[in-house]
Amino acid sequence: MAGRSGIEALLHLIEMAFGEPGAQEVESQALLQNLASVPEDAWRALPSAGARSIESIVLHVGTCKVMYADYAFRDGSLGWSDTEVQPWPEGEAPMAETIDWLVTVHNRLVEHVQDLADDTELDRPRRTNWGDEWRTRSIIGAMITHDAYHAGEINHLRSMLGSDDRWQYIKDGFG
Repeated sequence: MAGRSGIEALLHLIEMAFGEPGAQEVESQALLQNLASVPEDAWRALPSAGARSIESIVLHVGTCKVMYADYAFRDGSLGWSDTEVQPWPEGEAPMAETIDWLVTVHNRLVEHVQDLADDTELDRPRRTNWGDEWRTRSIIGAMITHDAYHAGEINHLRSMLGSDDRWQYIKDGFG
């Protein structure tokens, strides 16, 4: 019988990239920790020549979590305009409620991964929302790197908007 060591390793990486409790190793690089220091006035702000707000990034990350989970682990019936996928239009998403929704949809995705029977399922082909089939491990890996990518983007936007630059902590010799 196959074990679950691969599934457990991916679950750990999911939480490290997202920033749930227990994943302190890269706290400053995690999505939720980067969102935690975003002030309300930076939520929809755009830096000079910027095209995406932190609000739009968070909506994007959440909608992708819903769509990837629906197609890979459920019936694949959701569309981009469904309110389960995008509860608010861009420009109208309340910051605290949107972050709470992001945590909820993240936890649903994690539950699907936790429900995998054993590591043999990591090689099972599953549907993607764009019509391809990928191995389960590749879909999970894409969601991990997606969180990390957008955590960095939020960090950069937050810094450009002048609201917080966490690098000062590192420059002062604490990182």
